[in-house]
Amino acid sequence: MLTMTSASVLTPLIERVPALAAPCRMHRSVYAIEASVIDWTRRTGLRVDRRSSCHRLAARAFAEFDAGSAALFAQWLTWLFHLDDQMDEERQPYPRLFDGNGEQPLEAAFADLWRITSVSMSDDWRLRFATNLQRQADACRTEADNRASSRVPTIEEYPGLRRGTAGPYLYDLVEPCLGVEVPPELHEGEPWQALVESCADVSAWCNDVASLAKERGDAHNFVVIAARELGLSEPEALDWVLDRIAGRCADMRAAARRLPLDTLPVKVARDVSKVACAYLTAPRAHIDWITETERYT
Repeated sequence: MLTMTSASVLTPLIERVPALAAPCRMHRSVYAIEASVIDWTRRTGLRVDRRSSCHRLAARAFAEFDAGSAALFAQWLTWLFHLDDQMDEERQPYPRLFDGNGEQPLEAAFADLWRITSVSMSDDWRLRFATNLQRQADACRTEADNRASSRVPTIEEYPGLRRGTAGPYLYDLVEPCLGVEVPPELHEGEPWQALVESCADVSAWCNDVASLAKERGDAHNFVVIAARELGLSEPEALDWVLDRIAGRCADMRAAARRLPLDTLPVKVARDVSKVACAYLTAPRAHIDWITETERYT
């Protein structure tokens, strides 16, 4: 059984991947961001969860942008963590969101965020967000079915399933938080999809490493699946997953270099670069947050 802290478990990854070497700067308005999240949480009826420190993750990921961008993303993270706890710990079904009555706090909080977030976005973006929200609902139902039947996902199935349960719409939210929008033709292209998927894998698999002790007994963890299917000890499986994470970090940087920014109008290219830079910042911001949050203790 692993007894190391999340920080020490992830230290080899930081040492191996040059892009993860430098810690993320903290937003200078981190306390104002925290106050905004607490105020929104209370106003929408959600439980105030100071242990998770969602505001610190957003304040690192959006350190170079205005406080409003970080606060909106932190509110969405707070909503996602409440959803995750409801699904994993309380074993509740996925809530009805777009067609719900808004009587439950989780539904009311979603409606509030959706109203604020979607108002300036195109129909293409709204459809993309809704599609990714449905992806999460489908993945969570698959996970629930697996648990009910004691089925363990295969090592080939798991990355796609994990990408779904981790909230793929989070990557769509970077755009309204920054007040920009990625053109559909670029978003649908292979380089952009590779960038988003590799970034999602890095964050999700780091989360698996950090939550291994907390979620012991749940087979929906990359370390657990690698140990089971490859016949590895837990430390060996951990090293195997860290290798995979390092590889996806390299994939992420390679995908960013393939973005056809020189074919876009200058303003569009600048907007797209902002979103891409936020993605590239996300893994180290996530790791820094993992080392300080109490969510996994």
